Amino acid sequence: MDDGRPIFLQIAELLENSILDGSLIEDTQVPSTNELAAFHRINPATAAKGVNQLVDDGTLYKKRGIGMFVAPGARERLRGRRREEFARQYVQPLLAEARKLGIDPTELKKMIDTWEERR
Repeated sequence: MDDGRPIFLQIAELLENSILDGSLIEDTQVPSTNELAAFHRINPATAAKGVNQLVDDGTLYKKRGIGMFVAPGARERLRGRRREEFARQYVQPLLAEARKLGIDPTELKKMIDTWEERR
């Protein structure tokens, strides 16, 4: 909780990451805002703002009197959104730079494969 971004966004991202990695599966209850606040030592209203953002975008749903739960299809929707963000943030600039350097897509793929093999 200290990377310079608003804390509520970091809380939302932590929950999203738990959904993406399978720690939180569809229709399972997520930690309450009070639990999140206590664990991260933040104001409960800040935790609630992060959780409510996920409710607003359909990632979580509320069961009145019980708590918040992971919405059906949330993992796939998050994965799709994150893939689009990844392409916009990384792939688009990579392709633009490759074009400037005269690297065609086939050569770029070979470069990526070579780097992957070195891992």
